[in-house]
Amino acid sequence: MKQLVLFICRILFGLVFMFSGFVKAVDPLGSMYKFEDYFIAFGFTSLAPLALFLAIALAALEFLIGANLVLGVHIKKTSWLALFFMAFMTPFTLYIAIANPVADCGCFGDAWIIDNWTTFYKNILFSILIITIFIFRNEEKIHLANRTQWMMSGFAILFSVAVSVYGYMRLPIFDFRPYKIGANIIEGMTIPENAPQDEYLTTFIYEKEGKQKEFTLDNFPTGDSTWTFVKQQSVLISKGFRPAIHDFSIDYQGEDITDIVLEDSNYTFLVISSKLEDYSQCYSDKINKLYAYAQQNGYSFYCLTSSFGDAVENFRTLTGANYPIAFSDEVTLKTIIRTNPGVLLVKNATVYNKWHCANLPDFSAPIEDTVFIDVNYPHLWKTVVWLLLLFSIPVALIYVLDKKSTIHNKTN
Repeated sequence: MKQLVLFICRILFGLVFMFSGFVKAVDPLGSMYKFEDYFIAFGFTSLAPLALFLAIALAALEFLIGANLVLGVHIKKTSWLALFFMAFMTPFTLYIAIANPVADCGCFGDAWIIDNWTTFYKNILFSILIITIFIFRNEEKIHLANRTQWMMSGFAILFSVAVSVYGYMRLPIFDFRPYKIGANIIEGMTIPENAPQDEYLTTFIYEKEGKQKEFTLDNFPTGDSTWTFVKQQSVLISKGFRPAIHDFSIDYQGEDITDIVLEDSNYTFLVISSKLEDYSQCYSDKINKLYAYAQQNGYSFYCLTSSFGDAVENFRTLTGANYPIAFSDEVTLKTIIRTNPGVLLVKNATVYNKWHCANLPDFSAPIEDTVFIDVNYPHLWKTVVWLLLLFSIPVALIYVLDKKSTIHNKTN
């Protein structure tokens, strides 16, 4: 019975941790931005240069804990590690829920966004699971050699880091954001009719004979001039509907051209650079060639950035860029694509494709004659199957080699 309880707990705990670590590893820059949010909120801005390393390390740690528990390797060591992890994260998420320095803890990246209180309750549940695993850790029978267990743990770390490196050097394998290929930006900004609105509790502070009292609209001291108004305060008690996209806008030379770009029935190339000061200039020639291609074929072309003034002029001087440069929100641009620069192809507000400049195609023919306009999410299930195979096949081979080695040792 104890072994069954241990098995159920470690599988549940392990699968969730594998998922949590994987979705962080998929999008290392998104996790990095979340670390930076925390550093800003707690006044540790000097640690910002470590954000990317910590993002990759945290993803690998969570994936390792999950994989070890699911595969049944290093159960005792992993239960200690997971116990310490939850002992830190549970009170930390309680503080986050109370103080609310960031709106989303980022525990499941952009794949599953949950509020801070839900995160805390989730951690309470998983603290119970890991305590159970820890109590029954000695009940687990060891089926693999110690060397084999280390090989499996090492492979789990390698797999997670490799996913992160790919996401950083190219683009995330899976795009969980509202600007993914196939998404319609206008639909993402639409608020349905009769959608719930934010609800606030408004209170009024009045003073009388040196004492202050709080009133609501229900017991407001109407007509009583003996009370002196002090202040009014409003507290959000219920969030209303939030569209997936609520901060997308394009300003070009002081004019809002958002609708012009999104309602264009022809293709538009949007070069995304959250800050021109951080633009990877090694891609300048590629972008300039892309602009020439767009001009030749009658496609609109804009560079969207949060930089302005001297930064724009310096950028033009350094890169030779003579294409239109428009202004947009920095956070929005970082959300659209996880690279600087990146390229978005849109038509009728639909995202037809997006590229890291390292794998930007060499366009020559009109877009209609290319294979770059498939708005279906690119090879979703094919990618899932390949990733499962890339993880499970090496694990299976390590397991088979362990069994062969065990048999060989017994025969000798």
